[in-house]
Amino acid sequence: MKQRVFHIPVFVPHKGCPHDCVFCNQRKITGQIEEMTQAKARSIIDSHLETIEKYNDRGTYYAEIAFFGGSFTAIDRESMHELLSLAHGYVLSGRVGGVRCSTRPDCIDDEVLALCKSYGMTAIELGVQSADDEVLIASNRGHTFEDVTKAAKLIKSYGMELGLQMMTGLPGDTPAKSIETAKKIASLSPDSVRIYPTLVMEGTHLALMHQSGAYTAQTLDEAVELAAELVSIFKARGITILRIGLQTTDGVNASTVKGPYHNAFAELVYGRVWRSKIESDIIARSLHDTTYEIDAPSGKISQIIGHKKENAEYFKRKYNIILKLNNTKS
Repeated sequence: MKQRVFHIPVFVPHKGCPHDCVFCNQRKITGQIEEMTQAKARSIIDSHLETIEKYNDRGTYYAEIAFFGGSFTAIDRESMHELLSLAHGYVLSGRVGGVRCSTRPDCIDDEVLALCKSYGMTAIELGVQSADDEVLIASNRGHTFEDVTKAAKLIKSYGMELGLQMMTGLPGDTPAKSIETAKKIASLSPDSVRIYPTLVMEGTHLALMHQSGAYTAQTLDEAVELAAELVSIFKARGITILRIGLQTTDGVNASTVKGPYHNAFAELVYGRVWRSKIESDIIARSLHDTTYEIDAPSGKISQIIGHKKENAEYFKRKYNIILKLNNTKS
């Protein structure tokens, strides 16, 4: 039986961030308004574990407590100790296998990594966003890609898993720059990545830039096409893609953000990846007016057909080709 992986999210919104990035409104992103305390974190973790343990026999899943939202390694040390101590207790009890956090690359050093390691932290995700320093400056990130490189190497030297997060469509960004960012991220050999298209949220400087015309958001199709290229880059290096696109919440949905938002963004991207593969084969073999058969496991069929069957319709319209999928049930 394939082991399922669960990340139990404990959001520490914006706390610890030394910069206000132009795109950031952590309260909308996380849906978390109140400060995180040890008691609240315990309640969140217990609630998730109750569900995880109820529907999964022990040994068939792996769970990690994940401190997301703000720059976890930059919060005050008292709060950091309290939350890590709580998480470590779950590790020692065997109810979770490890702890991860998200943070900034300029908030990583030997002192903080030694502290995290002592509490059983197993993975750290860095918000890279871009490998282009001009894009980082325009986004008010407050760090350079050299900071990313140093932090990534240091994290790996402590034996922790490395996760890297990137964004597309930032101020000053281009598809070519995003592709170069993906290649540079891949060269750091992370264990996992996340890909987020930039969304315009109320209460951010980016929203003011968008309103004034100083910033133009990606279209949905542009964001999907670019993300599909990035997926191919990471897949070719065997890097796990943990997420594509922000999760839909009360604060992140079609009525609260502008830009390339879609509640099934990842499905659109994976559908585009399959479209590209199939179309390349169709062109190479000069296929038209025929049936194109694919053997595929059930979990991939919806991606191949495309969201709302858009790939099937695309090939029928453009090449008069009918997609026929044979379920391999594996």
